[in-house]
Amino acid sequence: MAVYTEVTDDELSSFLARYDVGTLVAYKGIAEGVENTNYLVQTSTARFILTLYEKRVSTSDLPFFLGLMEHVSERGVSCPRPVHARDGQILSEVAGRTAAMVTFLDGFSVRKPRADHCHKLGRALAQLHLATGTFNQSRPNALGESGWRPLFEKFRSRADGIAPGLQSLIDGELKALHSSWPSTLPTGVIHADLFPDNVFFLGDSLSGLIDFYFACNDALAYDVAISLNAWCFEQDGAFNLTKGRALLEGYDSVRRLTPEERAAMPVLARGAATRFLLTRSYDWLNRPANAIVTPHDPLDYVRRLRFHQTVHSIVAYGGSEGR
Repeated sequence: MAVYTEVTDDELSSFLARYDVGTLVAYKGIAEGVENTNYLVQTSTARFILTLYEKRVSTSDLPFFLGLMEHVSERGVSCPRPVHARDGQILSEVAGRTAAMVTFLDGFSVRKPRADHCHKLGRALAQLHLATGTFNQSRPNALGESGWRPLFEKFRSRADGIAPGLQSLIDGELKALHSSWPSTLPTGVIHADLFPDNVFFLGDSLSGLIDFYFACNDALAYDVAISLNAWCFEQDGAFNLTKGRALLEGYDSVRRLTPEERAAMPVLARGAATRFLLTRSYDWLNRPANAIVTPHDPLDYVRRLRFHQTVHSIVAYGGSEGR
């Protein structure tokens, strides 16, 4: 359970008194998210998610994240909506931490996505990109291509401790990506972390998107590449072409990728795999002895990266090259 900061009954009751949400009935820590402390809060009127922002998250970014959620929610994207206190503020404080409360989103994440899940995810991602087009705030992608080399240098000398040859693999990939990374693709605010555990379903319907705390400005097609990595590989490391086709067709049904975005998809997918290989490797090597959450295995993304290195066309992901 990812609870880093304990909240008492009295502290939470005092916090809720600032809102028109009724009185506290029950609350419990939940495992969603590994960067912050989250509680499911039941009041006399509804359920909410209370997030306490730990030191890993910059409080200066919070107005962007919460404003984005409110913005896209108002434009038809199903996601948690920030709750305003009586004084109109979204951010507050509890147990010595900056905190915010959002509406509860019904649904569950799927552990083994099917092709129909991928199609609905693709549609939802395109709808999100259209909705963020009118968002007037911006946030640079700290984990974009320019940040990969500095992150790698933090653990380069220990990379082979994860797997022999990993240092050479990453070093070569960073050089290749730096020389080929596209810079003229359509950009906007992207989710940047739309893994299956951040997408909820109710029955066969997609009920919403959560966890916007990596959202930033970058190429829209890069968000698609992240999703191809996250949704379309099987446990044995094989890419599932049927799922890839479904995801891309779902996206195209709402916002059609441009020819330039289609041509760039192989390098974007390599970049997305490299980004998560880097962050997972860093976390793997720097996990505290008393860590609450077990880091993800970085080698999953070595297998994905090896596949992308063989791809030269979006066709290999199930897409079409033309309009």
